[in-house]
Amino acid sequence: MTEARHVPLSELEAGLEAIRRSPKDAGALRLIVRRPEVDRREVLAEGYLDLAEGLLGDTWRKRGSPRTADGSAHPDMQLNIMNARAIALLAQAEDRWPLAGDQLYFDLDLSTENLPPGTHLALGAAVIAVTDQPHTGCKKFAARFGLDALQFVNSPVGRALNLRGINARVVQPGVIRVGAVVRKVTPTAAWGPRR
Repeated sequence: MTEARHVPLSELEAGLEAIRRSPKDAGALRLIVRRPEVDRREVLAEGYLDLAEGLLGDTWRKRGSPRTADGSAHPDMQLNIMNARAIALLAQAEDRWPLAGDQLYFDLDLSTENLPPGTHLALGAAVIAVTDQPHTGCKKFAARFGLDALQFVNSPVGRALNLRGINARVVQPGVIRVGAVVRKVTPTAAWGPRR
């Protein structure tokens, strides 16, 4: 793994324009990362999105959530997604992207303005729905990418652009592959109600 370099806030802010140029309607799935256990990552060329389990082989269900009354896995936090341009800026080397802890990395504008909760995205045969659950930086994120990175993603601009990422749930299962087109689609009744 490439040696860690924490990027100073001034460099991160200078990179905002490139992030803002992310595609709006159709982008690419740049990376799939499965988390088979705490602090372990498996980079995949292909994965399967399942309605009940999220990314098969990932520990989302076992991890649980402090946002549910009983501590079980939050259904609207099945998938964590990050902008590929944002993580490229923060991590500086692609082999460090998985440290962010997200499962999917899109070259797509993840801003709330572009992808409000309820937006559906197709990745090949699979379809996911953006949820309203916030995705914010934490102590682990700061330890891996630096305090400036945490400040950057949690700033008003960082939150508007969802630089730390977004949460989603699977609404139509299917195989996903690195390099696949990620595009906005119109929800259908078959995928259930918008949340």
